[in-house]
Amino acid sequence: MSDRSPLPPVRLASEPELARDALATPLLSRAARLARWAGAGTRVDADGLLTEEQLPAAAGVLGLGGDGAATLTNQAWRTAVDTGLVGIADEEAGTVAAGAGLALLTGGSPHEVLAVWLTALQAVLAQAGAPGGEDPEAGAEFLDEVLATFYLLTAGEGGPGGGPVPLPVLAASVIVPGDMGEPTDDVLRQVSEAMMWLDERFRLLETAGLVEYRPVDEELMTDAEEEPSTPVDEADVARYGMVRLTPLGLYGLRARLLEAGHEAPVVGDFADKGADALLDGTAAFPPAAAHAETEQWLTRREPLVAARELLAAARGADPGAPLRRLRCQQALSLVGTEAEPALRDVLDDPELGGLARVWLTERGLDDVPAPSQEMIFWLTIDTVAAQLAAEGDSEELHALVKGLAEQHGGFFAAAWRVRHPRTADVLEAMGRLHPDRRIAKEARTAAFKARSAYGG
Repeated sequence: MSDRSPLPPVRLASEPELARDALATPLLSRAARLARWAGAGTRVDADGLLTEEQLPAAAGVLGLGGDGAATLTNQAWRTAVDTGLVGIADEEAGTVAAGAGLALLTGGSPHEVLAVWLTALQAVLAQAGAPGGEDPEAGAEFLDEVLATFYLLTAGEGGPGGGPVPLPVLAASVIVPGDMGEPTDDVLRQVSEAMMWLDERFRLLETAGLVEYRPVDEELMTDAEEEPSTPVDEADVARYGMVRLTPLGLYGLRARLLEAGHEAPVVGDFADKGADALLDGTAAFPPAAAHAETEQWLTRREPLVAARELLAAARGADPGAPLRRLRCQQALSLVGTEAEPALRDVLDDPELGGLARVWLTERGLDDVPAPSQEMIFWLTIDTVAAQLAAEGDSEELHALVKGLAEQHGGFFAAAWRVRHPRTADVLEAMGRLHPDRRIAKEARTAAFKARSAYGG
């Protein structure tokens, strides 16, 4: 990924669970078996690989046979060396010795086990990105882009556990320009070639536990020049390859993205932080992720204490304040009536009184004072400002803008007088979004009046 915009927050499995998954991967488990097998009589060549004489015995330890046994055995041995499970004791003599990494696999903490696995993953990704005969830099860059796109496609609103991604969809997401309507024949050819390239890589990455992969149907590879037909049903799509990111894979890709400088949040990052950090930090989160993050934050606090913290953090006249108040309102919707005193305390607050009345009324509580006309209009401007910040020109916002103008005949005549920092911006947006030209003009005129009267 070329930009550094925040990635969707994800849920990670616990480190003990992930460490168990790492130890069970073919890549690491085979490497560990070879590390335990290696002894004083084990010999390696100048590249650190097992000598040809050693390969049959090593393959037997792994229970491997057939044409691919030597390749898989060498891969496992290279992993053992790369992760420090074994070390080269004497390069000239070609002898080996147990490495410090082997003790970490058996007696280390889950975090230490995962560190070993990440090192193995790094080596496999380097191998997958640039096998023999290819431009190493170009291959590695393309694979990184594919994996970052895969992370975005699968991790945003549910992550691993959801359905797998069809390989054509993943390849097209990277190859086809975003502004292209109907892909050209040349672009379709590139997508087809990328699918074949990725098929081989995902077979390798599956051994590392990064993905679960259903390979491309062998029949489709019989003629590499022939374009695949358009899939017509679910079974047909599956023939072109299906790939799913595992919980361990999510952990591994996030670690790589963080190392590359991306902001890759995890649900639970704000659980021990203050309400101000929660409201600001979840401002750009998708709804489901913001909900999950808020739930974790609330479980660590008493409802009344949490409500008071949230309300205090929601105040402000800065550009981010409307969205903070929206996130506050959403957080308070998860709190029970134990929080009632906190909401009643802010009934007279010009910034919070409106949302407090909404909260109390929704719960059917008694003695909720009616809001003033000024408070109603202030809350309306604040709500539209928050929606603009959260979603931009969404369909929901279009419907809200249209509804406001239709329900209140004199809305704009009153709205421009609202002493809210975003009044003029909101009215300008309403003028841009409303489909009726006459009403849109009213909104723009009201925005001009607001700027003339209050600046901004």
